Amino acid sequence: MENVIRFENIEKIYDMGKVSVQALRGVSSDIKKGEFVAVIGPSGSGKSTLMHIMGCLDTATTGSYWLEGKEISKMKKNRLSQIRNKQIGFVFQTFNLLPHLNVRRNVELPLMYSGISAGKRYKMAEKVLNDVGLGDRMNHKPSELSGGQRQRVAIARAIVNNPAIILADEPTGNLDTSSGNDILSIFSQLNLTGNTIIIVTHDPAVAQRADRIIRIVDGLIVE
Repeated sequence: MENVIRFENIEKIYDMGKVSVQALRGVSSDIKKGEFVAVIGPSGSGKSTLMHIMGCLDTATTGSYWLEGKEISKMKKNRLSQIRNKQIGFVFQTFNLLPHLNVRRNVELPLMYSGISAGKRYKMAEKVLNDVGLGDRMNHKPSELSGGQRQRVAIARAIVNNPAIILADEPTGNLDTSSGNDILSIFSQLNLTGNTIIIVTHDPAVAQRADRIIRIVDGLIVE
């Protein structure tokens, strides 16, 4: 299988005024197309920083990162925005839904940024909401949903543009065990249909659902 992600000697240093914090210390790895990978480590280990770099939400201080064979560090900001919108779907622990919009409109947001017409947006959002079992909640506001349902909305929003890669940062962190298992089952199903899934977690039970585990401690890949 071809590499969809490859990074070499990635370092990330945050300048905190008089103090510098090194979040990543020269990490290297690759992720192949269609893999289900968990990035695991304790709080402060650098795993979320690595996810932000893989998702083009942040840039490395030094090192190289390739996404689908193209070196990200050489790309301009508008190109990175297009990649985030078209090629990568994001799912976060805190859902990041807009409270004043109903479920369907939240899912439509990436499509609006892509310039897709209102009628087509409606149909695409309806389809993915049915796929995650929330077709009957399209007109509800996020506050009217359970935590598990809100995370399903976040997943629907992440996949509505049919991205090749889905990045999830502690996607079950705010959920009870049953809801968390339901969410992980959705990721497994998405992986079976061809999506590359990368889950960042501190929970070994969540990581065990993946096909491969990358373990980070103190900014270094140790396993």
